[in-house]
Amino acid sequence: MIVYSLSGASGTGKSTSALQFAYEHQIEGIIDDGILIVNGEKRAGTSAKFEKNTVTAVRRAIFDESTHREAVKKAITEANLTSILLIGTSDKMTKKIAKHLDIEPITYFYYVQDIRSPREIKMARFVRETKGQHVMPIPYRQVEQNFFKRFIKKGREIFTSNRVKLGETTIVRPDFHHETINISKRVYHDVLQHETQQQKFVARIDSLQVDLSTVPTVKLVIYIKAPLDYEVIKEIQQLQILLVGAFIKTFMIEPEVINIEVKGIHK
Repeated sequence: MIVYSLSGASGTGKSTSALQFAYEHQIEGIIDDGILIVNGEKRAGTSAKFEKNTVTAVRRAIFDESTHREAVKKAITEANLTSILLIGTSDKMTKKIAKHLDIEPITYFYYVQDIRSPREIKMARFVRETKGQHVMPIPYRQVEQNFFKRFIKKGREIFTSNRVKLGETTIVRPDFHHETINISKRVYHDVLQHETQQQKFVARIDSLQVDLSTVPTVKLVIYIKAPLDYEVIKEIQQLQILLVGAFIKTFMIEPEVINIEVKGIHK
């Protein structure tokens, strides 16, 4: 069995990218936070994300407990896998997982920065810090029913470029994640509105929308000033750049899209 390692700091989006990464490298199985995933479905194990504290979560993730470890080892054998991906926060962690599951050595080592852009990593960290959300690369229906007292919701469906479904993700908020930064949606509006109102060519802001559901997107509808003795497109492009800068400076993330619509002209 060919063993792959994918490592990176907590909250950088490894689990979100796991199904796509496995598909692109023709990897049959995934070990992520204590569970075995085959063909986008949970096959065995219990997720570390439902532990009470970080110590027990780490022990669960590296299969330190014998009953848990043996159940997953048996499932790997029964699945007759030819390749498997181990996900962890470091090479040391994935090596420990491989040792505990008797699937040493690891053949290939990959890192989150190899498969995710700096923008995507920053966004993943932002979601972790502000919402305390963790991603499980298994369907919502496979999450243990007795954990529904926690924050759990459906994530997104993962497809290939030709729309073949690889699997689904589920979003959870573990008990051990206590430190979050709460930012009101009004704050995003205020920052962008303040920056826009400073521009001399802007007569009025008609509407301002910020969507943070996946990647940050901004839609701005404005009226511009007359007379038109300035280059409209150049000014709008400059405003886009300024809004990106304000977003990065204030929230440390970059919007994926900033759409500015000119609705009319005011004298």
